[in-house]
Amino acid sequence: MLDAIKTADWLNERRVRDYALIFLAVYAIGSLWYYAGGQGALLDRRGQPLGTDFVTTYAAGVMARGRDAAGAYDHARLHAAEKAVVGNPDIPFFGWYYPPIFFLVAWAVTLLPYVAALIAFQLATFIPLAAVVRHIGDHPLALLVLLAFPGAFVNLGHGQNGFLTAALLGGGLLALRRQPALAGMLFGLLAYKPQFAILIPLALLAGAEYRAFATAAVTVAALSALSALLFGVESWQAFLASTGVTRVLVLEQGGLGWEKIQSVFSTVRSLGGSVALAYLVQALVSLPTAVAVIWIWRGTAPMAVKAAALCAGTLLATPYLLDYDFVVLALPIAWMAREGIDYGFKDWEKSALALAWLLPLVSRGIASASGVQMAPLVLLALFVLIVRRARA
Repeated sequence: MLDAIKTADWLNERRVRDYALIFLAVYAIGSLWYYAGGQGALLDRRGQPLGTDFVTTYAAGVMARGRDAAGAYDHARLHAAEKAVVGNPDIPFFGWYYPPIFFLVAWAVTLLPYVAALIAFQLATFIPLAAVVRHIGDHPLALLVLLAFPGAFVNLGHGQNGFLTAALLGGGLLALRRQPALAGMLFGLLAYKPQFAILIPLALLAGAEYRAFATAAVTVAALSALSALLFGVESWQAFLASTGVTRVLVLEQGGLGWEKIQSVFSTVRSLGGSVALAYLVQALVSLPTAVAVIWIWRGTAPMAVKAAALCAGTLLATPYLLDYDFVVLALPIAWMAREGIDYGFKDWEKSALALAWLLPLVSRGIASASGVQMAPLVLLALFVLIVRRARA
């Protein structure tokens, strides 16, 4: 049994294809059952908005178009806007925690009716991600494996922006060597999710990618200025004022539910650890992760290994990691799979990749049932194997 896990020789192309098709069939049946029993045109079987979290993006966009972008950071006003979007006064509150940069996207989606906007947003962000993964994997099964990836299914169910995050990060890494300015722009666009920008500047500086670093900084500054111009300086004031409340209520007190936040920090808090202890343990993981990423990017490892290390390290280093963010896992899985196909898989790699692929499907359920977070362990194991390949 141990040898089977260690080598995972049983995980061949035929089984990968068959498992992916099975997952897709289950998704299709489950989705049909779930949404066909909805409680209205814009509500699912539970009485929540279709795409759940997408109602926040749409409501914030409506407020931005009404010249009240700052109001999106007021929970009562945002909740009222969310109720108005779906026409139901009983839906729960969904928070808006993004910097005003993301109003550019929220405003755009409101140009379409709600359901059309949800579909268009998911397609418009999935297609570039599919192109990125197809380019990384360079294999006939790459797109099928991405379509069946549980992380993609979770993101679709939430109506979230995981596809966009992964497409920007993966696209930037693919463009880095040949088009550093384009790469910098893509990295800069990730500023809408600042918790994912912890390691990118360090990697770029360590790899002497100064043009991309500078372009990313200019892009962030330009987006910030543009959002202030379009949505008012008060939107930035409201965002900055809300960050303390968000940090305490959502991150430190687990307002979203500990099972939804999949970080090291959340793991310590869910097990009863204090806020101070959670920050300490997160730092004890994040700092060595950052050092390892810097070492890899300063070294002579192939770009695929550097990119995989940055993506996996980013997920491991942030204290604020939601389960739909696991879409980003598609990137290190694709790069490491490509390395393994080209140069041979090392012991434990195939099993770790398979476990990382399954993680978004089971992580929240296990955390809800047992209070145990498995995501940090899986991410740490994957990162260690990437570092081992970099050393080789």
